[in-house]
Amino acid sequence: MKKIIISTLGVTALLFTQSCKTDFDTDVTEVKVTNGEANFSKYVALGNSLTSGYRDNALYIDGQNESYPLMLATQMKLAGGGDFKQPLMADNNGGLLLGGMKIADTKQYINAFVNGSPDIKNANNNTPTTDVSNKLTGPFNNMGVPGAKVAHLLAPGYGNISGIGTTANPYFVRFASSPSTSVIADFVSQSPTFFSLWIGNNDALLYALAGADGTVETLTPADQFKTYYNLLVSQIKTTNAKGVIANIPDVTTIPNLTTVPYNPLTSSVLGGGNVAVGEATIDNLNANVYGPLSQILTALNAGDRIKPLSKTAANPLLIKDESLPNLGAQITYAAANSGNATLVALSAYLGATYGQARQAKEGDLVPLSAKAAIGTVETLPAGVPASLGARGIAYPFADKYVLTSTEVAEVNTAITSYNATIKAAADANGYAFVDANAKMKELSGKSGISWDGVKYSAKYVTGGAFSLDGVHLTGRGYAIIANEFIKAINAKYKSTLPQVDPNKYSGVKFP
Repeated sequence: MKKIIISTLGVTALLFTQSCKTDFDTDVTEVKVTNGEANFSKYVALGNSLTSGYRDNALYIDGQNESYPLMLATQMKLAGGGDFKQPLMADNNGGLLLGGMKIADTKQYINAFVNGSPDIKNANNNTPTTDVSNKLTGPFNNMGVPGAKVAHLLAPGYGNISGIGTTANPYFVRFASSPSTSVIADFVSQSPTFFSLWIGNNDALLYALAGADGTVETLTPADQFKTYYNLLVSQIKTTNAKGVIANIPDVTTIPNLTTVPYNPLTSSVLGGGNVAVGEATIDNLNANVYGPLSQILTALNAGDRIKPLSKTAANPLLIKDESLPNLGAQITYAAANSGNATLVALSAYLGATYGQARQAKEGDLVPLSAKAAIGTVETLPAGVPASLGARGIAYPFADKYVLTSTEVAEVNTAITSYNATIKAAADANGYAFVDANAKMKELSGKSGISWDGVKYSAKYVTGGAFSLDGVHLTGRGYAIIANEFIKAINAKYKSTLPQVDPNKYSGVKFP
């Protein structure tokens, strides 16, 4: 008896248990794998880092060899598919060099666990060996370009080495057919018979990871996204290839933005593990920052912004919320006229620093990158005590460190519009459609999903599906997504491609 994993069109059973949704493989005899109405002889994948196999904050060979397009191509080969060539990195370190200078970090790994938290380092002392000037000979079936937005796939010169840092992408530089070409032009030139397209994530996610700070990253306006996406699909359509396209997940489904709590400041944390020291720190902060500011803001009818810290409960981070009315002038005036010598001396600083400050609330999201910045010292004006410079504790976190609930809504509203555009493009052109957003929400739910007895979730490190950067998937996570593509392809084109077994791929590696 041969054991084959068949998609929904075949005989996969979706079984429910009390704890989680389960995708079970089923023993099936004499199931013939067919291409149905599709032609898999020349499959080319378009997308960004999620398509390339990027994970652990880098692109490296082992990750590329567990990319979801390669998984699809392997199954397609059972139904007449051809070879699948990828623009492989030089090694498993990841990272990039340009003229001997590092322009991208090497992959992350867990060095050890410290107080239950992973101590994450970069491989090879963060020294890459892949130089973008070493051009690869294509064409390549995996055209996933880390960092690419929708408009980038259309842009001529996106692979021009002289444009790195401005108009070009170093990953595409490595395998572009010429300095003047575009990603879509190199795609069309291959005359694919079948394609996959998963693009648009970076149009929203990069902005979200930057705390919705428009000076760091921008959010693509919904109308622009629609224009670029439809233009991209129109270029794909010229090949007459059949294909599958996927939508993009909400930012609330990835562990990068859901792991660090909005209220991590306990007595133990503030004391570096020593509760007594932490309690003394809280007393000092309440006397010199939180108490006076709470009184002033209460008098200004804004007492909900900042309240004294608790010694027994988890306290929220202190953040700057640019959507709030700036009460800096009022704070300065109140402090200057308080009769408290310390407040008088610091009045101008207090107004300039805390005019839009508030404590974080449930619904605010803190990126993983901000965790290391908590408590680091901001450069302060002369005469201001260093104790007031601890970021996120006594000094408000800048906008780039936190995604407020209002900003979360802004980003997810854009994503909802993007996904409407993607679904409309799939329907209008007769392509298969993958609701990747729904699958990511399922992974991020309390029950997660299970495959043949192994549970997967969006929990950071231990969930199995997401890599150490909290954005990109592990090999197992990519296999889960590959199966969603396979199910959509089979349903649309009447093929019977077998699903892959996620349990056979790699997850997070522990020390």
